[in-house]
Amino acid sequence: MPTPFRPALTLLTQYATYHRDRRNIQTHLVGVPMIVFAIGVLLSHPVLPVAGLALTPAWLVFLLSAAWYLTRGEFALQVAVVAVMALLIGSAQVLGQSSPSWVAWGVGLFALGWVIQFVGHYYEGRKPAFADDLVGLLVGPMFVVMELLAAVGACRELVARIEAEAGPTHLRDLTGTAA
Repeated sequence: MPTPFRPALTLLTQYATYHRDRRNIQTHLVGVPMIVFAIGVLLSHPVLPVAGLALTPAWLVFLLSAAWYLTRGEFALQVAVVAVMALLIGSAQVLGQSSPSWVAWGVGLFALGWVIQFVGHYYEGRKPAFADDLVGLLVGPMFVVMELLAAVGACRELVARIEAEAGPTHLRDLTGTAA
């Protein structure tokens, strides 16, 4: 069984091999943040007031995952991942604590996020990375943030190193060949 304590480059390269179809990557740009947000909504209760702050299970999970991200290397990327996760969890707390139907919102967004993910893997023609390595569930947000940063010209060297191993992105036609 692979260890969860591999460096970011190794984790992202392995994850990228499951995500070479551009449509799959695009679905992940929507589905992964939606799933993280949904988890934040679902874990927005109970609320424990601690030193004037509203501590929830979501913030505890965030702190554990932030510690994991910040120890993977590629420090600038990891800080960006933690910032995006904090924004998603913070926003989710607002919805989760203000809506009487927070469970319905959380479950609905969680399910929709996974449907979007599986549509992407249909295009990819390959199962999700977490099917072979559960750490892929943590790598997904890191991959999405890296893709967003790459879209604005950041992380070029990291993306080049990953593509050297995983190969370039492409569009796969549904007969199974790269287009």
